[in-house]
Amino acid sequence: MIPIWQSCLMIVARFFKGVCFVLFLSMSIVTVQLGQCGNQIGFEVFDVLFNDSHCPGGLCSKRENEAYQASCKERFFSEEENGVPVARAVLVDMEPKVINQTLSKAARSGRWKYGQHSCFCQKQGSGNNWAYGYSVHGPRHKESIMNLIQKEVEKCDSLSGFFIIMSMAGGTGSGLGAFVTQNLEDQYSSALKMNQIIWPYGTGEVIVQNYNSILTLSHLYRSSDALLVHENDAVHKICAKLMNIKQISFCDINQVLAHQLGSVFQPTYSREGSFHYRRNPLGIDWQVRPPLSGLPPLGKMSVNKETHFNTSIANLVILRGKDVHSADVGAFKDPALYTSWLEPVHAFNVWKTQRAFRKYEKSAALVSNSQSLVKPLDMIVGKAWNMFASRAYLHQYTKFGIEEEDFLDSFTLLEQVIASYCNL
Repeated sequence: MIPIWQSCLMIVARFFKGVCFVLFLSMSIVTVQLGQCGNQIGFEVFDVLFNDSHCPGGLCSKRENEAYQASCKERFFSEEENGVPVARAVLVDMEPKVINQTLSKAARSGRWKYGQHSCFCQKQGSGNNWAYGYSVHGPRHKESIMNLIQKEVEKCDSLSGFFIIMSMAGGTGSGLGAFVTQNLEDQYSSALKMNQIIWPYGTGEVIVQNYNSILTLSHLYRSSDALLVHENDAVHKICAKLMNIKQISFCDINQVLAHQLGSVFQPTYSREGSFHYRRNPLGIDWQVRPPLSGLPPLGKMSVNKETHFNTSIANLVILRGKDVHSADVGAFKDPALYTSWLEPVHAFNVWKTQRAFRKYEKSAALVSNSQSLVKPLDMIVGKAWNMFASRAYLHQYTKFGIEEEDFLDSFTLLEQVIASYCNL
């Protein structure tokens, strides 16, 4: 049975700059966990990756299972002298509580752990203020954080890229996360930067979450290669309706997120008919350059037009377990699913492995770069603009160096992104 609740992740990429899904072209990934959200999800991701890779059997041969384990370890873990795998990760937060809890949980498991000197924390948070995380904590702690990342990079035989886990609603994950991503782009321009961002609840977690979100998205658009998006509302619905959890906790939500991410990042065969695992976790060249005549005009287009499906730029289906080589994925090759200036042969890929994921007999994951986030993005931009027009809470940002012009730049850029996706 395919677990439907792991079936879809969404990508927003800088495709109109010719960058879309050129992800992790070599071996090891350094994960950067930022803020409370990033560190809690990061732990769950590494726990899923380790536990899945060490599942006995995996519905495949012993030799194939050993190759799967070795490939997973090469990507996400290094080994210490005592034989306990160490996560290739840097943990960053401006308060010590969550990092201490994360380190303890990993150590108590006895199966894997974080590096002894892979953490950076302070005693003063960012107060849910993007400007404080970006303009104060970022410059103040840049050298210490980047040194930790460099040490982790030096442990890799070959660096494929960075996986940055962060939220958009708060101050540290969003503001400091945007600052760190920008510096990774400056220092490691040839390595891939992929940000996994948590889209806030529509009903609101933080009163200024829409400000924090537009500032985060606009800055990441300039410095990240792809954004892997999870909406809290969508994951909450999975927990309630598909998993029948009555009292949903953030731990429940984080475990669903980790399951979905693991189902994408774990090894798959390098090509059809091969039984060798690809060295790259998401190594596919999906550079997309729309024809000049296809570029949308400046200004926001309507996002309320009725459509029967979300037009896509790229789709990746990942199949794991029994009968994967006979699975019919022909429906994903329908030209009607894709923008008119892109052939399905260039927009759709399928990866397979007979090795089961987490003991599921069959499982599937879909990573899609499509119009699915247009409405949520338009909603966040609209709410932020309404606050900005009334000058609500702007003083909390201007006192830390984020001026009204910075907000206007963010609005302009995100309106163009919305228009570009609407024009697909």
